[in-house]
Amino acid sequence: MTSLEGCRLYLCTADRPDLAGFLVACIRGGVDVVQLRDKVLDARPLLARARLAAGVCADQGVPFVLNDRPDLALECGADGVHVGQDDAPPTLARRILGPGAVVGLSTHAPSELDAAAAEPADYLSVGPVAATPTKPGRPGTGLDYLRYAARTATRPWFVTGGVTPDTLPPMLAAGARRFVVVRWLTESPDPEVAARALRAVIDEVPLA
Repeated sequence: MTSLEGCRLYLCTADRPDLAGFLVACIRGGVDVVQLRDKVLDARPLLARARLAAGVCADQGVPFVLNDRPDLALECGADGVHVGQDDAPPTLARRILGPGAVVGLSTHAPSELDAAAAEPADYLSVGPVAATPTKPGRPGTGLDYLRYAARTATRPWFVTGGVTPDTLPPMLAAGARRFVVVRWLTESPDPEVAARALRAVIDEVPLA
């Protein structure tokens, strides 16, 4: 069974022409779980790119998660799937992928975090702390939501929204220990160096 228990730096990326090389660079820099999240590709092209990403991640020894589509996650050999509040429910994802797969669930408010306790999800995402163009129209939750998660969450949780070396310290101080990163890596001219910069800050605070 795949577990994200010890993972701390979670890359979420759309497809890109250099996907394989980009993933390798990020993983070498310290990324220890990868999600492919592409809202543009149709099912068959997405499946092809997910297979490529799954192969890279398997070679590098890190878990690979596909966004939204438990059916395609099963077909491409992903380690799991991540679903949002309006996507396929975790119960359906679990039925499709089985007990050994990773199922993640997005939460954006204390009520959603509380409700997630009854879902068959292995980990949660919490945020976005700050408004982000990857989630258009969704306001930032602020640091209070991280403090709530630190007090009440019963399973591993990852912070989303504006994660950079400069924003990490207040998130760590609020109780966060695991982080999802998008633009800091996807827009970097040197993603390996950028990932190392994040890990340097994250690893200053022990996981437990």
